[in-house]
Amino acid sequence: MKLASLNEGRDGRLVVVSKDLTRYTDAGRIAPTLQAALDDWDKVAPGLQELAQGLETGSVPAERFHERECASPLPRAYQWADGSAYLNHVELVRKARGAEVPESFYADPLMYQGGSDTFLGPRDDIAMPTDEGWGIDMEGEVAVITGDAPMGVSADEAGDYIRLIMLVNDVSLRGLIPGELSKGFGFFQSKPSSAFSPCAVTPEELGDAWRDGAVHLPLIVNYNGAPFGRANAGADLTFNFAQLIAHAAKSRPLSAGTIIGSGTVSNKLDGGPGKPISDGGDGYSCIAEIRMIETIYDGAAKTPFMKFGDTVEIKMKDKAGKSIFGAIAQKVSKYER
Repeated sequence: MKLASLNEGRDGRLVVVSKDLTRYTDAGRIAPTLQAALDDWDKVAPGLQELAQGLETGSVPAERFHERECASPLPRAYQWADGSAYLNHVELVRKARGAEVPESFYADPLMYQGGSDTFLGPRDDIAMPTDEGWGIDMEGEVAVITGDAPMGVSADEAGDYIRLIMLVNDVSLRGLIPGELSKGFGFFQSKPSSAFSPCAVTPEELGDAWRDGAVHLPLIVNYNGAPFGRANAGADLTFNFAQLIAHAAKSRPLSAGTIIGSGTVSNKLDGGPGKPISDGGDGYSCIAEIRMIETIYDGAAKTPFMKFGDTVEIKMKDKAGKSIFGAIAQKVSKYER
């Protein structure tokens, strides 16, 4: 089942989308918004599934689906917590500045709590006051939306609370991160609004690509129209989504509608850093990673961060080559108040 929120009102209008992303049917008689559906999932999900089946057979009213008309599946959420499931990404960042990764990082996930009151739609611009010094970067990720999960839920149990899966562009301002982290209080200004894919899908929609708490498919990242990343989201994980959920719920229950991110999807190559697609590698899901590799091998980074007019596209295809979630397609633009 694929769900989307049309860009109507602050919390969107919930619709069920066809498998091929060409049609939708309104879900208002079952739940007006995705958050309302998540709040009463056990009661609501069967009705949404019936709509999805009717959409495929043509037995329910349908309209043309346009990804550009979508908000984030959850235009705002009660909680957005982003982990770092791919320690290769952390290893590269630390190696570039001559630091080792603490052993604890391999047993205890990294996670920060991001702002969730103003998510960007999948086609919204990344609007910034300046493109100089702030180090505008994309981060291609996968995320899950949970139901109500109890405090202290174990990793063995946590997978049962995953309701939906979607893609993320976790926009980062690399130039602001060092100053914030040096204060010892974590990210805030350096993590502006994130964007999510047009559709969120149930785990069964992914078939055997969803297993062991991860999506085993390449994450496609195109930068300024050229291939930039094809890292497999199911490879080189240190932590799966069940483990990330259990980490988030260690000392608090998670409310229905909580979004948990994977962190930047990052693959190794023959046990070492990845390579650009042009050199036969799987590329990268953020600019910072290629800059770290340039620093490691060449002594200095040469790839610039994003400037006004630059574009990024993030999507994922099934084994038949068809888009699963729709595409995040954004341009960096000048912010005008």
